[in-house]
This record gives sequence, C-alpha cells and structure tokens, in this order.
Amino acid sequence: MQDEQQYIKGRGAQFNPDNKFRKHHYAQEEDIDLWEKTDKIETRIFQDKSKTIINKVTAADVPLELSANPYQGCEHGCIYCYARNTHEYWGYSAGLDFETKIIAKTNAPELLRKAFDKKGYRPQVLSLSMNTDCYQPVERKLRLTRQLLEICLEYRHPVNILTKNALVLRDMDILTEMHQYQLVHVSTSVTAADEDLRKVLEPRTSTIATRLKIVETCAIAGIPTGIMFAPIIPGLNDTDMFEVLRRAREAGAFWAGYTIVRLNGAIEAIFHDWLLKNFPDKAEKVWHMIQDCHGGKVSDSRAGIRMRGEGQIAEMIRAQFKLYCNKLGLNKESHPHNMEAFKVPFKGGQLSLF
Repeated sequence: MQDEQQYIKGRGAQFNPDNKFRKHHYAQEEDIDLWEKTDKIETRIFQDKSKTIINKVTAADVPLELSANPYQGCEHGCIYCYARNTHEYWGYSAGLDFETKIIAKTNAPELLRKAFDKKGYRPQVLSLSMNTDCYQPVERKLRLTRQLLEICLEYRHPVNILTKNALVLRDMDILTEMHQYQLVHVSTSVTAADEDLRKVLEPRTSTIATRLKIVETCAIAGIPTGIMFAPIIPGLNDTDMFEVLRRAREAGAFWAGYTIVRLNGAIEAIFHDWLLKNFPDKAEKVWHMIQDCHGGKVSDSRAGIRMRGEGQIAEMIRAQFKLYCNKLGLNKESHPHNMEAFKVPFKGGQLSLF
C-alpha cells in the first residue's frame, strides 16, 4: 500500500496534472465557503451564476434524456471519475482541483423553474448526478439539490437520482411525495464489497453498508431503486460483482447496471499514479487488463463500446453480470415514470372565463 508520509489521506487524486486548456482561465465570482479541512488540503466552494441548468443528453449509448448538475467538481474524490476532465473547462486541473475546488451553481433552482415555465416545454426524465454527485458534502449546507426536487414536485416533473451519499435520505419527505405521482427513481452506485477498497477508490463517499441502506429505505417506501456496479476495474473489484449484486437485491433493488472503467484524458495519468501508490504489487496486471478491454488502450470514446469494453475480459464480465442478474431476479421489472402529471402551477392574476 501507499507511503503514509507522501500519500494525501482523504483524497483520491494525489497531484494536479496540467490542464490542456491552460490558456483559458475561468474567473470565479466569489469564494462563498471554506468546507471541511483535511490535514493537507482544504475544500473551497465557489459560486457560479450559470445561464442554463438542464442539459439534453444526446449520446446514443446513454439511456438518459435530460440531466442537471448543481455542482461541478466533486469532493467524493472517486479516482476513476469520468467527470474529472470537465473541470479543465473551468480552468482547473482534473486531479486534486476536481475534488477540492467545487463550483456551486447557486442560481440552479431559479433556472430550473424558468425552464419549466417556458412555453411549449415538454417533460422528459430529468437525471441528477449524471456528471458529479448532487448529494456531495456541500449539499448539506447549500441545499441546491433539495430545492431542485421541491420544484420538480411542484411541477410534477419526473426525476432520476443516482448518488453515493446517504444525504439523499434527508430528502425522503420530498421523494416519498413524488413517488405518490410515480415521478422518481432513486439509485446508488456500489463499486466494491470491501470497505478497505472503497476507502481508497472513493475516499469521501458513504460506506457500502450505508449506500445499501439507501436502497433498503427507498424499497420500503415503494420508491423504485437499484444500483450501478460501476466502474468495474478488472483485477481490482471485478470479483466483488456477485456479492454486491446479492446484497443490493436483498436490500430491495429491482435493477442493476454496470460499466467497465475507461481512463480518458487526464484521468489516465491520475489513475495510474493512484494505482502504483495503492496497489504496487498488482498495478501492472490491472493496467494490462484494462488495456485488454479497450483494444490495447485504457481509454475509448466509441459509442456503444466505450462503457462495456470489448475483448475476452469484457465478454467474460458481460456474461457473468447477465448470469448473476438472472439468478438474483434483477432487471425483471419495469417501473416507468409518470409523464402525464406535469403541470405549470398557477402563478396568480386574473383567470380567464373561457
């Protein structure tokens, strides 16, 4: 394992790689908070006044329609996170900056309401946490995600939530009411069956047991729930697949999905550094197994292949996942969102007689 003298505890990335957009710097408006301190690096929260909050998902291999991300950057520090590269567009590094310099879109609720009020707006399922986690630690204070959910409930707008943080349980009052209209699915990502692995893979996320509590709590409330076993890192967490799926099913999950790790852009160097520091004895083997899933590379941008991989190892993972889901009864049910409930609330003024 890592050298305790040089390893930055509580963080995923251990350095800041160069930003490929270094010529373009983003000027933040205001530093609005200094969040939880560590021994070496503090988290800083900046506010940004965005122009839009809803993004239309156009990727053919991503089964989503709309997404919203009230935060950019993520303090969870998951070492493999594909969203790290997006931090470079803000003038930061995909490494330590991604998990220590968090951008909060403080006008997100206002923007969401404005979008829903737009004439001709037609609802599609709005997914939260598809880039960075909407329930990361700063949400406890800023409550932007809760405000977005309150608006979705007010407008009867369908929502998907995927999170690694048990803070989502704070909002069970809203989620339970949304479920009365069949508006919401709540799921979590579980990447390991072993806490020691979880702590280095995802240093500031909720424990595995607590994430399974999310599934259990939602299932008891009748809210459709499931898990993503993602990403699968062959040679590191692939052997945990059955145990994770079994525990999720016992907790009440009705569906499960997976992806295979891909290390695009700056994530390649960040992950390789992390791998050598945490698993020096198996680093070379894991690296080659990842390459085997991506045609000799560790990254892949081909739609339909990039998240599932190809080759012998990827095919074995695919077959195992299908077998385990069939055995456990996962992915057998369908719980569609209610797309007919959407309504723009009456804002006041004189009612028409006709």
